[in-house]
Amino acid sequence: MKNIILFFSILTVLLLTSGCFNDDQKITVQKRTGEENIFEDFREVTQKKQVEKAIDIVKNADWENTKVEMAGYADYQFQFPRKNSYGNEDKIASYLLWISPNGENLEIVTDRGNYVKLTKQDSADLFDILTGETLMK
Repeated sequence: MKNIILFFSILTVLLLTSGCFNDDQKITVQKRTGEENIFEDFREVTQKKQVEKAIDIVKNADWENTKVEMAGYADYQFQFPRKNSYGNEDKIASYLLWISPNGENLEIVTDRGNYVKLTKQDSADLFDILTGETLMK
């Protein structure tokens, strides 16, 4: 009888704690509307492989720690939770995204002032993930 009570106690604890470890990450994407710096909800990316690929692209980009002045307002902005070294959500990482004038590259500025111009391939992949559309060439 003690073994049965112990078993159900352990099972209950495992079930309760497993709900606390939500591995689901998502990317929220907003699109600029009109000519102003106003964004509206556009898309939410929840497919795990897409989220992981987008995070890899952004994480492995050749970031510059420099102040940049972009010609206009960002075309999109996107956010995803950033994990700390313990695997817990630390805070939300926020990015502003511009499509380059030639339509082949994405340029991103972080909320911390970092800048990157992605390669054509990374731009195409990230744009597809964020918007579900093909980057115009």
